[in-house]
Amino acid sequence: MWKFLKDSGYLFMCALLVIVLAIAILWALSIGTVNLPLQQIFAAVVNQLQSDTPIDALGKGPIHDIIWLLRLPRLILAALVGCGLSVCGVIMQAIVKNPLADPYILGISAGASLGATAAILLGIGLSFGENFVGIAAFIGAFVISLGVLFISNLGGRSNSIKLLLAGMALSSVCSAFSSFIIYFANNKEGMQTVAYWMMGSFAGARWDNLAVTAPIVILAVLFFWSQSRMLNLMLLGDESALTLGTDLHLYRQLYLLISSLIVGFVVYSAGMVGFVGLIVPHVIRMLVGTDHKKLVPVSALTGAVFLVIADGLCRIIIPHTELPIGILISLIGAPCFVYLMIKRTYGFGGN
Repeated sequence: MWKFLKDSGYLFMCALLVIVLAIAILWALSIGTVNLPLQQIFAAVVNQLQSDTPIDALGKGPIHDIIWLLRLPRLILAALVGCGLSVCGVIMQAIVKNPLADPYILGISAGASLGATAAILLGIGLSFGENFVGIAAFIGAFVISLGVLFISNLGGRSNSIKLLLAGMALSSVCSAFSSFIIYFANNKEGMQTVAYWMMGSFAGARWDNLAVTAPIVILAVLFFWSQSRMLNLMLLGDESALTLGTDLHLYRQLYLLISSLIVGFVVYSAGMVGFVGLIVPHVIRMLVGTDHKKLVPVSALTGAVFLVIADGLCRIIIPHTELPIGILISLIGAPCFVYLMIKRTYGFGGN
């Protein structure tokens, strides 16, 4: 009976988060430089769903264009980014056995930054087309994740400590190369572009990009949800897992590569968005416990809700100006990180 009540509470939380996500998307669709009433939003959505013409067809009116070409793609992207980063945070915290780890802890962000900096200031990857900066950042993030795996396996099999040290080393190298490129580029406009990209934004969301990003994020999240038993074993450590007949070595490397794939596509689509993968999993862990069967889906939905609301706030905090999402998230995330660090170190506030 108690198990049924606990499972019911978890399912109720997931259902509630889905409802909150839908409400948050409706709210974010209605606000901005042009405020739209809910009746017009519903009418535009229903008309497009019943129409046989493409979303970007001409002559459908300004309200249709605002909803379907500007706001809805970016809100879906925000939900995907929040979902992906939150789940990656859960996975990274299990891999390195540290609840204060985040998706960027193994040098992935530094690799993405190096790729974007090289693309913007050196023109590397121009052959990829107009999305060359995001693609270069994705390649940088994924290559660094492979490098972390390679270095951590030198001199013996990798473990959580070696992964962390390898990530820190490669992160420093990538940061040094990025600084080297910026120092010698002497390109003020390019430097401003790099700085803006580092702040993150959903303004460039388009349906064709979402068609690639959405399946990757959703399938990866479902995969990690199916791996809850292995993720729970990772919290026990390699020795305990071996006594139970499971070798975590290959699983750890597989999870790192899939997490890097998610982060790479997030960076490709939205630039750098920090702290989501740190704060959301930690808070949800305090609510639902450490069982990854519950932790993964609840973190995914909470991250989606969090970034949809944050994106809406970015468009209304400063009138007629969009605040980069990275600035707002950092203003929220940094104090939360300090609080969590102090709480973990000194035991303030209980568990």
